[in-house]
Amino acid sequence: MTRIILADDHAILRDGIRALLSAEPDLDVVGEASNGAEVLTILETTPADVVLMDVQMPVLDGFATMPELRRRFPDVRVLVLTMLDHENYVARMLEAGALGYVLKNAAISEITHAIRTVAMGSPFLCTEIGLNMLYKAVAQSSSQANVEIAHAGADLTARELEVLKLIAEGMTNAEISDKLFTSKRTIETHRQNIIAKTQAKNTAALIKLAVSRGLIS
Repeated sequence: MTRIILADDHAILRDGIRALLSAEPDLDVVGEASNGAEVLTILETTPADVVLMDVQMPVLDGFATMPELRRRFPDVRVLVLTMLDHENYVARMLEAGALGYVLKNAAISEITHAIRTVAMGSPFLCTEIGLNMLYKAVAQSSSQANVEIAHAGADLTARELEVLKLIAEGMTNAEISDKLFTSKRTIETHRQNIIAKTQAKNTAALIKLAVSRGLIS
């Protein structure tokens, strides 16, 4: 049986969660608190496995509660249940010692799964938070890659940029030489210079560079 303390300053929300958790035979709500100070007081006399706690509470909020809770009750796991979805809140609570983070709009099935996961000592992030962080990481990585590509192409000459545009459009060296009225050998030289300056490994990378420089859309 997993013993749970609910900590939220909204009594109606605590009532709703308690009612939903009552349907789970392995989960037992053993206490309720409206702030962090009450959580600490309850834990002095009521053993618990998991504190299901909001971040924003009066008297003692989640941030202020965590250090004292970890110091006095190190075996109690904390699962954050909040509407605060910004990554700064997530990072701060996890760094403070919370083992899981779930948004209040999560399905009850995800909340109960989170409680069980945290009770076993494993970390948990709700799906929405995890996906948001993943999307941001991918976006930042892509943005940084575009900056690096654009910087790599900053030293290209006007002629090399022209050749780059035609390469990105799928033209062969022979086709480019005909279009620019120059020899195929000259185009090959331009191509090698572009690759050397940009450190592009393939045509796909050259196309990405051309897009970043606005040569093609």
